[in-house]
Amino acid sequence: MEILIVEDEAEIAQLIQLYLEKEGFSCRTCRDGINALQIFQEQKPDLIILDLMIPGLDGLEVCARIRQKPESKDPYILMLTAKGEEIDRIIGLSTGADDYMIKPFSPKELVARVRALLRRSMRQGGQSQTYRTQHFSLDLDQRCAYRSLKPGETELLELTTLEFDLLSTFISYPGRVWNRTQIIDKLWGSDFFGDERVVDTHIARLRKKIEPDPANPTFVKTVIGVGYKFEDLSAGKE
Repeated sequence: MEILIVEDEAEIAQLIQLYLEKEGFSCRTCRDGINALQIFQEQKPDLIILDLMIPGLDGLEVCARIRQKPESKDPYILMLTAKGEEIDRIIGLSTGADDYMIKPFSPKELVARVRALLRRSMRQGGQSQTYRTQHFSLDLDQRCAYRSLKPGETELLELTTLEFDLLSTFISYPGRVWNRTQIIDKLWGSDFFGDERVVDTHIARLRKKIEPDPANPTFVKTVIGVGYKFEDLSAGKE
């Protein structure tokens, strides 16, 4: 697994790299946002550890630009910041970060979070199935999602890795109501350390891509006081 560490404080970058390489990960470091985007385009890392306050382009802008350009290999993003205010966490997650850590942090906890993020893709390995509903089809082997526009016409949905996993989880269990904890357990694993509201952020991002009117969702519906459920006529699993 390839990890890019974007951190302008050399001592912190070296500490993160030391702990991750001890666990068998391959790491590369850089100190600014512009260089981070260049390395991302060239090497397509599996995961990016991204400091919020870096020179050039800040972490929020780097994260947003990566998420605006869907790639065949979409990285997980773990954002780091010295700021602890709630608003900073919400802004970081809304740009597409998968998790969030506040400095100072435990290197062991960081490694655990990295493993939890990467475990999501490993759980999907080995499957060769297609799920179909009235309006969607998902190829779990190729990790492609399509939406029906009208009879005989479909479009490929440009989903991030997490958005695909979220949609496939919903379609796999049609009509089931999921609370935040259950969704986190399914996608991140039981050792998730982050803010549960990351679920709400990614639900909102998914709705923007699959709903005719995201403000009045047809497919991913909110169950007040409980969580979320997916509704669409099922055509089964192949």
